[in-house]
This record gives sequence, C-alpha cells and structure tokens, in this order.
Amino acid sequence: MTRVLVAEDQSAVRAGLVLILNSAPDIEVVGEAADGERAVALARELRPDLVLMDVQMPRLDGVSATRAVVAEGLADVLVLTTFDLDAYVFGALRAGAAGFLLKNTEAKDLIEAVRTVARGEGLIAPAVTRRLIAEFAAAGPRPEPAVAPAELDELTRREREVLSCLGEGLSNAEVAARLDMAEATVKTHVSRLLGKLGLRSRVQAAVLAQELGL
Repeated sequence: MTRVLVAEDQSAVRAGLVLILNSAPDIEVVGEAADGERAVALARELRPDLVLMDVQMPRLDGVSATRAVVAEGLADVLVLTTFDLDAYVFGALRAGAAGFLLKNTEAKDLIEAVRTVARGEGLIAPAVTRRLIAEFAAAGPRPEPAVAPAELDELTRREREVLSCLGEGLSNAEVAARLDMAEATVKTHVSRLLGKLGLRSRVQAAVLAQELGL
C-alpha cells in the first residue's frame, strides 16, 4: 500500500485528486494540505511514502515545501504543474522532486505515476519529460549547473552515456535498447551516477544533462 499526502490549495482539485487516488486498491491518501507549510507539517507527522505537491500554494510555495520534505527525507515528492510555470517546475526538480505531472493528467495516468514513483523510478511519462526538458532548453539562459566538472570526471564512459539518455527523457527500457544493455544494468548505472553526482532523483539527472548540453 502506497501512502500519499495530497498538497493542493484549490479544494475542488484536491478533492478530485483524493477521489482518484483512493479508487486504486494499492493507494491510500493519508492526509490533505491546502498550503505548503501544512504539507511539510503533515509530512513530518504522517511520514507518507509520497507527497503529491502543487507548485503554487499560499504560505509556503511548492518548491520550498518540496525542498524541506526532501531535505529531511520525509517522502518522495511528485509535483503537479502546468507548462507555463517552467521556473517553478525547474526549482522543484532542483529541490529534489522525484517527478512531475501535468494538472490535466488522466485519472489512470495519475494512479500509474504514483505507482511509478513508489517503485523508485523518477521519470514520469518519458514523452512528457522530453517536452518539459525542451521547454527548459528554450527558456533562455540556463542556471549554473549544480555539479562541478570534477564530479562529472568521476563518471565512467557508460555512466555518461546513460546520463545523456536521461537528458533526452528516455525510460530505463529505452536506454537499455539504445545502449544494448539489460534494463537491470541501466538501473545500476543510474543509481551509481546519482550517488557520484550527489543527486536525489533521475529527474534531477535529466535536467543536469540538459544544463551541461550532454
């Protein structure tokens, strides 16, 4: 059973999300928050497996709330977003969000996204990931990468190839097919490169790859 905390300031939207998630036999909504401060407080109290986090909320925005939840190791964070909020989304991913969803996501895709993050796979819907990364790339000057070149030098050639694939928004299966390796081996490479680069999620790795132009 995956325990989820829903953080969304619009009551009607929040109610809809809760209804959808509770309809899945393997997902339980254990708490609801209408602002970022409450989301962090409930995450500390309830220790859910995952927080479904809106980026724009009162009192404490979703980016800051994500940073607090991830920094304290309280839960994985799945961000709710729209494409006209690139700056917010980028901040959330850099803060350690495990993935993101569009607010107009279909119910079945929302449920599957929660399951995907619960399995430890950060990239939600590779096609959507590629679109978001493209938005970042076209948004103008990129921020300075969070990883120093010296840390990149610690990656093996294969790990750099995997990182480049993540930057394209490829799933584990797609990376495996492109690089002609087993999917389990891809997962191992992803885990190792995240550790070497000090990143919390493969989504962060994808954004970093774009920042570096890999």
